[in-house]
Amino acid sequence: MSTREQIVTDWLCRYTGHPLGYFEKHILLTNFNHYIDLFCEQTGAEPIGFDANFRTVSADGITMINFGIGSPNAALIMDLLSAIEPTACLFLGKCGGISDKTHLGDYILPLAGIRGEGTSNDYFPAEVPALPAFMLQRAVSTALRNKDHDYWTGTVYTTNRRVWEHDEKFKDYLLETRAMAVDMETATLFSCGFFNHIPTGALLLVSDNPMVPEGIKTEESDNRVTKNFAATHVSIGIEAMRLIIGRRSTVRHLKFDW
Repeated sequence: MSTREQIVTDWLCRYTGHPLGYFEKHILLTNFNHYIDLFCEQTGAEPIGFDANFRTVSADGITMINFGIGSPNAALIMDLLSAIEPTACLFLGKCGGISDKTHLGDYILPLAGIRGEGTSNDYFPAEVPALPAFMLQRAVSTALRNKDHDYWTGTVYTTNRRVWEHDEKFKDYLLETRAMAVDMETATLFSCGFFNHIPTGALLLVSDNPMVPEGIKTEESDNRVTKNFAATHVSIGIEAMRLIIGRRSTVRHLKFDW
């Protein structure tokens, strides 16, 4: 394999266990196996096993992929997806609320990501912003509205640090950024999507409030959030993709300029 195209094609198939022809042009990304199961339930897709590194399923013109956790994996999946040139790619992730306005179960529709993770520096200079495809976010907004859900907009701070909740200096810095939330993938997905000419968006679910000790995620609290909110999160992602596939009026002019 001597070209980038040969590498990403081979690796996408190897990591997911599926040939290129299996993938649809409308991609949902997640970090959670439970979201894959919910996608199968909501679309009627055949339940899938756990043989692949990136658990993947396709149904109704949409492919959902669990690419794992963290910024390096986020960059990897966007590079590999360049093999199929998706029309749209939407991340359904969880985040920690920074603003005291947010509560568990709230949705955040990011308008930008702050590149605190470092991975995206291998793709663009530090001054290049991490931005989603506007019309894709507009489709998500419409899907939320159609299901009578409200949401916050703002920036999300993406970090490679997984354990920082004890670090008061870092938390003070997060407050200074005026970000709405913190996660480990969004800015990387936006940047690497832009690099690979893939229209990319995100809808984040507030799963914890890590700025205060009693808000730090535990197994019990995460299970509660998953039980109460995950199914709706997935259904909104599916609805947003169906809006794009159906070329409804709100997203008819889905373009991405690079």
